[in-house]
Amino acid sequence: MKVPLRWLKEYLDISLPPAELAERLTMAGTEVKGWQVVGGSWENIVVGQIVAINPHPNAERLSLPTVDLGTEQQTVVCGAPNLKLGDKVVFAYVGAQLIDGHTGEVFRLKAAKIRGALSSGMVCSEKELGISDSHEVIMVLPADAPLGTPLADYMGDVILDLDITPNRPDCLSVIGVAREVAALSGKEVSIPEVGYEEIPPPIDKQVSIEIKAPDLCPRYSASLISGIKIGDSPPWMQQRLLACGMRPINNIVDVTNYVMLEYGEPLHAFDYNQIRGKKIIVRRAGEGETMVSLDGVKRVLSSETLVIADEERAVAIAGVMGGFDSEVTGETTAILLEAANFNPASIYNTGNTLNLPSEARLRFERGISPGLTIPALKRATQLISQLAGGRAARGLVDAYPGKQERKPILLSEGKVKTLLGVDFTPDQIKKALVSLGFDVKPADSGFTVTAPYWRSDIALAEDLVEEVARVIGYEQIPPAMPAEAVPRQNPAPIISLKREVRRSLTGYGFQEVVNYSLTSLELINKLLPKPHPLEPEPLRMANPMTADQEYLRPSLRANLLAALSANRRHEAGGIRLFELGRVYQRRPKDLPEEPEMVCGLLSGSRFEESWHGGDETLDFFDAKGVVEGLLSQLGVEASFEAGGDDSLHPSKQAAVIIEGNRLGVFGELHPKVAEAFELSGAVYLFEINLTALLPFTLGHKLFQPIPRFPAIVRDIALVIDGGISNRQVQGVIKGFQLVTDVALFDVYVGAKLPPGKKSLAYRITFQSPSHTLTDDEVNKVQQKIVDKLSKELGASLRS
Repeated sequence: MKVPLRWLKEYLDISLPPAELAERLTMAGTEVKGWQVVGGSWENIVVGQIVAINPHPNAERLSLPTVDLGTEQQTVVCGAPNLKLGDKVVFAYVGAQLIDGHTGEVFRLKAAKIRGALSSGMVCSEKELGISDSHEVIMVLPADAPLGTPLADYMGDVILDLDITPNRPDCLSVIGVAREVAALSGKEVSIPEVGYEEIPPPIDKQVSIEIKAPDLCPRYSASLISGIKIGDSPPWMQQRLLACGMRPINNIVDVTNYVMLEYGEPLHAFDYNQIRGKKIIVRRAGEGETMVSLDGVKRVLSSETLVIADEERAVAIAGVMGGFDSEVTGETTAILLEAANFNPASIYNTGNTLNLPSEARLRFERGISPGLTIPALKRATQLISQLAGGRAARGLVDAYPGKQERKPILLSEGKVKTLLGVDFTPDQIKKALVSLGFDVKPADSGFTVTAPYWRSDIALAEDLVEEVARVIGYEQIPPAMPAEAVPRQNPAPIISLKREVRRSLTGYGFQEVVNYSLTSLELINKLLPKPHPLEPEPLRMANPMTADQEYLRPSLRANLLAALSANRRHEAGGIRLFELGRVYQRRPKDLPEEPEMVCGLLSGSRFEESWHGGDETLDFFDAKGVVEGLLSQLGVEASFEAGGDDSLHPSKQAAVIIEGNRLGVFGELHPKVAEAFELSGAVYLFEINLTALLPFTLGHKLFQPIPRFPAIVRDIALVIDGGISNRQVQGVIKGFQLVTDVALFDVYVGAKLPPGKKSLAYRITFQSPSHTLTDDEVNKVQQKIVDKLSKELGASLRS
């Protein structure tokens, strides 16, 4: 929001220097990003008046105007077609710094002979002064411009560039900023009185309003002005619009933009004679309904779009853009002037869907107050009557189905102290709120406070406390040490878990990858060895920026495999990558589930290239070792069983089981999936659901002293059926009290065994916490282990 200081000074007396004013506004929550000094380079440039115009003796298109400068007169050469006797103009002396109207370069004005005539100065255009891009005609000043006055004193200005927070739409107006400055500087705001002549018949006899969507349009107001003449707006209005970054168009459009900047309420002018049936209907568009907008584009609307319509068709997209069929043209003689209030979410969705940004949309989607419509409408009607020669119909039409009375808010001194930690007096609190326009009345336990009509952001006592702090000044709150020790930080458990996982995996030689949460359907489908519909279907973005970022990722795999493929082209050795992050999984009739996951990839050689050799490649057991090591670091014991993941090799994968819950998977990537990602050689993947794993990591860890008594180690070799897993065998052995460790150290399948059998050799550690074990004790336990293995698994000792 750009606010010219000269315009601001029309509403209150400002004596603060720009730097101090910017500091106060910023400290009160209305950040001043910077300011521009207009006219800072206007030296040797003054206000003059044309007193004579003579033809150039050697050029038909040039003239020799004589300019009265108050203390002297100068005759210069000028080619502008709009020279007029008696006009006040801008005159630049030799040595003035100007902008070349053709090249845009800055230059110093010098005396020169032009077609034989000496010119020691220049009558300037707006572009030569840096005001606008207009350079074909000279700039004409108002008739009351003081002769001989330096232009910097007459037109110089400081334009503040404000960054308005989303909760303060009232500050998207010059008057709104003036109210802020008044409260911070102890001054009073003076709003110009609005009045204009009204003529019969009454407006309600000439136009009617019907709101069919009151949930999207709580208020719609309008005035009717006839007998207007379309033309240019006066220079003072054009200059203010340009200073605020808006392009002047004509007197009607310029007034609507000017009042929007002044009051913060967007307005729109319809050609009254193009309104069929002389009735305005505010309704939802029909599904597929079309309308040509002001920019000449045919828009296809949905049933969620709010439109302004007459009895036959839509004439505007509410709050976003007007329609081509009802726009004000040079032939317009009567206008219907709209000032309305719309649902912020509706305007936001419509603007985004149609990709139509505008100043009006910016204000509506931030939730401006419905109370602004009538004051802004009257002000615009007044200006159009003055500047376009119009005659206003008697009265206004005002449909207000969403009217709500503002409820007073109880504010106590104790509430202020509790939130701010400062004992502000009742007078300080009341003065701060009254300076902002609040109605403050005494109550038994403090005040009852009613927000002014232009504020839409006040709903709670906490909001009022913030206003008190802003106006009195945050810097007035004295610093103090905490009364108690700062509480110990307890970060969310999932954050601690992710930190531990990250630390462990980087310790195993992995590098972390951070990918976008968005991906493409093509990349997701590459995870399927055989094409088939995805179940559940991935979540698609409503407005994707690109086709490569159209869907929320249902897993970390696709983007991580794409990263591995890209790295494999530049790295021949072993690559280990992992990623931590959320995935997004569809749930029926509910918001998506967003579990935290970890996914890792291993590919290539196990060791770095060396003269020692070591050309072994990473395999299934490397992936298994990483999973086991990671879970061990987290204090979690897991078991493994055959998995059924489509993206992995059907016979080279395993599921991670923790207390009966399947929380992850690891194994070799399916060859067809590897081929889809252009990966050669075996690639091993592991994936664990950290959100589901978290509860198993939260238990208290128990520490045991180092055993005082020696251990006894025994090896046994078992012959079992080929379908029995190592996990089943170890489960039986670990069930005995004196067994502290079991390790598989040999697997044999061959001719020396019966068909369908295999041999597993285990090293078992026996140890007692209370005494030194004897061979006899260990022999008894070992025999019980063999007996139980034989009974439950059909195992026998290998001879």
